[in-house]
Amino acid sequence: MKTFAMLLVPNMTQLDFTGPYEVLVRSPNAKVELVWKTLDPVQTEYGLTITPTSTLSSLARAEVLFIPGGRGINAVLTDEEVLRWVRRVASEAEYVTSVCTGALLLGAAGLLRGRKATTHWTAMDMLSLFGAIPTKARTVFDGNLMTGGGVTAGVDFALRLVERMHGPDIAQSIQLSMEYDPQPPFASGHPDTAPQEITKALLERIAPRQRERLDQVRRAVERLGP
Repeated sequence: MKTFAMLLVPNMTQLDFTGPYEVLVRSPNAKVELVWKTLDPVQTEYGLTITPTSTLSSLARAEVLFIPGGRGINAVLTDEEVLRWVRRVASEAEYVTSVCTGALLLGAAGLLRGRKATTHWTAMDMLSLFGAIPTKARTVFDGNLMTGGGVTAGVDFALRLVERMHGPDIAQSIQLSMEYDPQPPFASGHPDTAPQEITKALLERIAPRQRERLDQVRRAVERLGP
């Protein structure tokens, strides 16, 4: 049995979490634990609630550690209780993983120094503040560290993780069972392909959140020390 410790973060992006969950829970001998400080339901950024199955204090080890991203990641970048748990589980995990801006929490825990990592495109520049090597890719491996890009990349990430753990046949079978055959209606899923005016408008809209996130990242870096 392989235990997957998936951290629930209040105000996270639900697809960061539920996309990988849908893949990982289908993998052989998987025991998926949804972890937060209490067993009270955790609300995602747009109101969906998910109920934890374990608490930080009750689950101290797992074969796979997983961190989602989203707006709520800002608040936990300096949360010492969460950071201690992340470090503790990561110290014995076979795989330390994240999707989207969940990588910033791994950075705040001191787990990205000198290692290649990816995250949502709006946060790529912040990785280097934690000593990481920002790497633009859908999924990035560096030893037992595995990071995925933004939101929808979580499904790709999880399939790659299953491939590492159980081989390509199992991963392809899960992909087929989910009918994961993406055919996006627009070529606007990344700034490299999106119309410039669309990218500019989005960046203007999220500017306050970006300033808040950068401030929290800088605080987390200060807490880490040299």
